[in-house]
Amino acid sequence: MHRRIQRRAERPPAREGNMTRGILGRGVFGSLTGLALLATAAGAQAQERTLKFAFSLAKDHPIGIGAQKFSDLVVAKSGGKLKVNLFPNAVLGSDPQNLSAIRGGTLDFTTMATGLLAGMNKEFMVFDFPFLFRDFKEAYALSDGPIARNLLGKLEDQGVVGLGIWDLGFRNITNSKRPISRPDDIAGLKLRVIASPIYIETFKALGANPVPMTFGEVYGALETRAIDGQDNPVAVIETAKFAEVQKYLSLTRHLYTGMPLLMSKKTWDSLSADERKIIQSAADEAKAEERKTLQAQETEAVERLRKAMQVNEVSAAELERMREKVKPVVDRFASEIGEGLSKQVSDELARLRAN
Repeated sequence: MHRRIQRRAERPPAREGNMTRGILGRGVFGSLTGLALLATAAGAQAQERTLKFAFSLAKDHPIGIGAQKFSDLVVAKSGGKLKVNLFPNAVLGSDPQNLSAIRGGTLDFTTMATGLLAGMNKEFMVFDFPFLFRDFKEAYALSDGPIARNLLGKLEDQGVVGLGIWDLGFRNITNSKRPISRPDDIAGLKLRVIASPIYIETFKALGANPVPMTFGEVYGALETRAIDGQDNPVAVIETAKFAEVQKYLSLTRHLYTGMPLLMSKKTWDSLSADERKIIQSAADEAKAEERKTLQAQETEAVERLRKAMQVNEVSAAELERMREKVKPVVDRFASEIGEGLSKQVSDELARLRAN
């Protein structure tokens, strides 16, 4: 390599007519070569490892597609030395079991709703305030900003490294009883919810009978009518095949769910600096791909679900009535997690909306 560079330096200057092309060629190929060398160098520093990534959703859900992208990127960036095997559909356990395994070091990666992290740090409930975000842009800005980075950083004390927040989307309600077009339609429904205090209290405020349940149990409970319905983003409703056991889908978009990508701190601490760079870089790129996939699927999923379910929109006026009903819940949990954090979120959203 050294002799090759030296010979190039000894060559006579290019003639004027070819000078621009020569400079551009060397610039482009030099940059590409540099990137390739950097990737090769990083990969050379990696040890042979096979890591495990378990999650509750289907492999064809955007989260599963993002997980596959992450796995592929880790392999590519490490020159094949690091591998990530995927375990979708809760085959290694429920979300709480996966979180316990991450903390214990027997599982390397998982992803789950922010609400499920409230047991470790109640401040994560701030992401789950009902009707908090107007759109994906706001949700992503908060999820990628300093507030989220600070919260993810606090997980390290409990054996977890947060690699960013992926996207599950805005939640909607399905049930087997009736369409929901106003708050009173929710009254009395037995609905599965994430085992998070703010989810439970939100549905109580709306008049439902909330039933905390792990995701893997939901289909069976819907099929046997042990519960009337559940809430999830449309991509989850479609890939989990809930249309087979639910008649009505109401587009309430009442809660947004971010999905932190979590890594065992024990695994993270065992990695070299180069291996950590590979993992974080792959996580960032896969997050962008996962979000893009989810947004693309959301509209298409609604149209496909219309063929299998009765789908209804909810008017802005009725959504505002729902918002008013859950306001005491927001106020209560804002006080519980700390007025300082709640104000930071409110200020950040106000800033985003002003721009």
